[in-house]
Amino acid sequence: MSVHAIHHASVMVTDTSKALRFYQGLLGLERLARPELGYPGAWLAIGAQQLHLLELPSPDPKTGRPAHVGRDRHLALVVGELDALVTSLEAAGVSCSSSRSGRAAVFCRDPDGNGIELIQA
Repeated sequence: MSVHAIHHASVMVTDTSKALRFYQGLLGLERLARPELGYPGAWLAIGAQQLHLLELPSPDPKTGRPAHVGRDRHLALVVGELDALVTSLEAAGVSCSSSRSGRAAVFCRDPDGNGIELIQA
């Protein structure tokens, strides 16, 4: 038995519509069909993998999180046009900070404070 790939990651959100404006509207992820699970949410495609948005109470603290997202739990996504995406994010009021590793990468947070790393392909 062995692990072959990541199928999906899940993030907790307080408002699915608001989260979709970030993930689908700003990041350009494609929305997928989702079965009825008894609570709101959405599934999004990231290549062959998926991101599941779960509109459920989050056990994560909203305060006391590291200022630099690279030192916090985060989802890392490979993007094609990093500079253009950062311009769009910042125009929408999303604060971005460069990776301290020297790589072509930036960190930001979604509307619920979930950490996102965007890495140039």
